[in-house]
Amino acid sequence: MKNKKIKVKGKLIDIHNNEVYNACLTLGGERIYDVEKTDESYETYIMPGLIDAHIHIESSMLVPAAFAAASVPHGTIGVVADPHEIANVLGIRGVEYMIENGKNVPLKFWFGAPSCVPATDLETSGAKITDKEIGILLNKTEITHLSEMMNFPGVVNKNEEIFRKIDIAKKHKKPIDGHAPGLSGKDLRKYVEAGITTDHECSTIEEAKEKLKLGMKIIIREGSAARNLEALKELYKTDPENIMLCSDDLHPEMLEKRHINKVIGKLISEGYNKFDVIRSATKNPSEHYNLNAGMLRTGDKADFIIVDDPARMNVLETWIDGKKVYDNGEVMFKYKAGKTVNNFKCGKISEEEIRIKNKGEKIRVINALDGELITKETISATGNTNYVDAMPDKDILKIVVKDRYNDAKPAVGFIKGFGVKKGAFASSIAHDSHNIIAVGADDSEIVAAVNEIIKLKGGLTVAIDRKVFSLQLNIAGIMSDKPCGYIAAEYEKLSDMVKKLGCKLTAPFMTLSFMALLVIPELKISDHGLFDGIAFQHVPLFV
Repeated sequence: MKNKKIKVKGKLIDIHNNEVYNACLTLGGERIYDVEKTDESYETYIMPGLIDAHIHIESSMLVPAAFAAASVPHGTIGVVADPHEIANVLGIRGVEYMIENGKNVPLKFWFGAPSCVPATDLETSGAKITDKEIGILLNKTEITHLSEMMNFPGVVNKNEEIFRKIDIAKKHKKPIDGHAPGLSGKDLRKYVEAGITTDHECSTIEEAKEKLKLGMKIIIREGSAARNLEALKELYKTDPENIMLCSDDLHPEMLEKRHINKVIGKLISEGYNKFDVIRSATKNPSEHYNLNAGMLRTGDKADFIIVDDPARMNVLETWIDGKKVYDNGEVMFKYKAGKTVNNFKCGKISEEEIRIKNKGEKIRVINALDGELITKETISATGNTNYVDAMPDKDILKIVVKDRYNDAKPAVGFIKGFGVKKGAFASSIAHDSHNIIAVGADDSEIVAAVNEIIKLKGGLTVAIDRKVFSLQLNIAGIMSDKPCGYIAAEYEKLSDMVKKLGCKLTAPFMTLSFMALLVIPELKISDHGLFDGIAFQHVPLFV
């Protein structure tokens, strides 16, 4: 039986010929059977479906299927995804979980093989992905590339294991994503010559231009944690064919409001060439990663969206493989929760375990900065006491990291910048190994917040006045299978609670999640203790 033909009409934005004209699409099954110019006049626009060129789905706290339901209303038809976060928890099993979960929905997931798991051996992670496992992953049709090579020192210094992974990707003829913030000169040249093809970490136009000159593609990031669009958007005037758009990390409350669609609308409304802008989120990533995404030509997969106006990018309909998956406020598919996977093996902690005997007059204190991944080191006096406790009147709080994969004693330090006056809050989202991290003004509340996460086997918690409020993240301790709207509302509710405790940070849980990211200077903390990200070694609490 032949596929029933479907007609779709509108002003077609032809990104191949830089034209906009009234057209009628004839769909035959998954593909576009015909594109015909018409004499009729239409108010809405048809354009290729949008592709996020680099994202960690786990940062949305949603499983792929729930992420799909949240993103198709924004015109997203596919994402180039790096399952790095779940890989740090579960290894290759976590990557396979993401692939299988994504098969339950029409959104197209093009996964990468995580290249740096763990990111460092200086903390306890749940798994390791070796070059052998990279080979297994790259053999899968669902794996389209080697994900961001964060270990750029390893590339520059020709680390054998790193180059085995790179060589495997080359053997499979699959592109290699980069991650090299601030790298320049001879070291950057070595990095590019190794075969790295993209970078999404540029924060200045000068950095981007140097990388472009060496042949890299620049992926402009505009997410929740980092936003580089304003600094880099002039590239649309000089190098439009070599740029793409990505979110990298997109939290649920932002995903509720927008995805790549609003970035495109902003650029077009500011006068940037609409064809160049749209190609950066459609044709450019599709060609670079060799994706099976349609680009509105006869014979292409029928992947397209209908919008009110390119300068506003309010999405009216989303079509994937010839099926309407979103229609004026309604997502046209359901998803099942699926199986639960996790890696949580630790027992609860006690107040005694996080007490710090006073061994000197001064201590190192992490100084957290609003909206920044970097931190500073501050030296503070301990006072004449037997134990060093949190000093909320001086904005010096206790920070605790608990290895969630083993029953080891937690690491304890001190931090300022959060401004919390009482209570505590904790999370099992702690980049990159996702151990449990907590900040608080009171030992008993810190313990309560951490132990609730252990009980839930993953989540976010706030402890105040002997009560604990929580959001469970039952998938790998970093995601939930519940809908985006629910997760976004609960996440914002807990964030507001932390702010009512006195926290002045814009996104307290997000900031907390990066306090264990050792590869970002200056002073951080892992489950092994304080870490100097400049000297790249652990350092004692007492000076």
